[in-house]
Amino acid sequence: MTNAATGSAVDRTPEATLSADDARRIALRAQGLLGAPDRRGGVRGVLRHLGAVQLDTISVLARSHELIPYARLGAVGRKAVESAYWTGTHAFEYWSHAACVLPIEEWPHFAFRRRAYRLRPHWHHELPDGVYETVVKQLRAEGPLTATELGGAKNGGPWWDWSAAKIAVERALMFGEVVCVERRGWKRVYDLAERAVPDALLHDDLDDLECLRQLVRLAGQSLGVATRADIADYHRLKGEQVQAVIADSGLVPVAVEGWDKPAWADPEALATPPRGRHRTTLLSPFDSLIWDRSRTERIFGFSHRLEAYVPRPKRIYGYFAMPLLSGGRLLGRVDPAREGTTLVARQVSLESPKAVAPMAQALREAAEWVGCDAVRVERVDRPELAAPLAAAVSAAVA
Repeated sequence: MTNAATGSAVDRTPEATLSADDARRIALRAQGLLGAPDRRGGVRGVLRHLGAVQLDTISVLARSHELIPYARLGAVGRKAVESAYWTGTHAFEYWSHAACVLPIEEWPHFAFRRRAYRLRPHWHHELPDGVYETVVKQLRAEGPLTATELGGAKNGGPWWDWSAAKIAVERALMFGEVVCVERRGWKRVYDLAERAVPDALLHDDLDDLECLRQLVRLAGQSLGVATRADIADYHRLKGEQVQAVIADSGLVPVAVEGWDKPAWADPEALATPPRGRHRTTLLSPFDSLIWDRSRTERIFGFSHRLEAYVPRPKRIYGYFAMPLLSGGRLLGRVDPAREGTTLVARQVSLESPKAVAPMAQALREAAEWVGCDAVRVERVDRPELAAPLAAAVSAAVA
């Protein structure tokens, strides 16, 4: 990490020049994957550190919001994960990078998005007159309630064929009048925000620019070092929104060797060299370390995409291929499944023979975490590594 001429954030003179390895280690530390894990902070500490944990319906080993703290903390209890997100007033669900769990402290920062939703003139779902008011009134009288308890979640058609009550309560969630306070069998349980959000945070006092400034600052801290596009992607902001506030966000301009775009860094991330133990783990495709494909390729030289929605004949790595992180590098991926108490590695892709031992370790640790007592490897993309991987898995099991 070498100092360069100091300049203001406005004139874009970099305050430091980082090597590609510097940037990679800073990003890993910012994401909680380099150095000692914050076990005292637990899952809630991970959530506050990341600023957003993406939700998704797919569950193979576990759901993505469980895999993300597991990657950082190890075999944290799965019930503890659920409790950390949805017990007490510690978090809320909202549209950020996608549907995400967010620290409750960020509620005021999303006032700009709630206002935009309230002013939105057109929606994909039509909402009959009076239904919104009826749903809010029912929640006030009887809540917390699921969409089914509010009058039914679906009309009986395809999965997007929502009932009027479901449309109304989801609209109320987007407006900020309602929040999800719990998940029951993956169904949202809704209640009024005035009951679920602490009074000190339950406001839309921040104007749009202040909301954006705060979110850009927090995204920069969670990323460590990032381009404008990286920062915009974290909470799905527009490029011009980031541009309008980044000079006043507290982030500092830096140059990164090999990056063809200007970058910004959290000044605290530059203050001390990133050191510590690297985690060996499997990553959810929705993990914030890798959810941005272009950033993942730039930092790790690793191309990855979720193929769950790709037709089976066109898949290269599998339905829910999970990248292997070890030694601060992405060394391969595995498409996992579960058969009873056996974790099945349906397809394993390894970058080199050096990935064999870390993959075996990661498979065994993941198996134990989800209650499996055996690991079976079905296919390895490099046939010469199939026997060494099987032997390493057997040794890990023993």
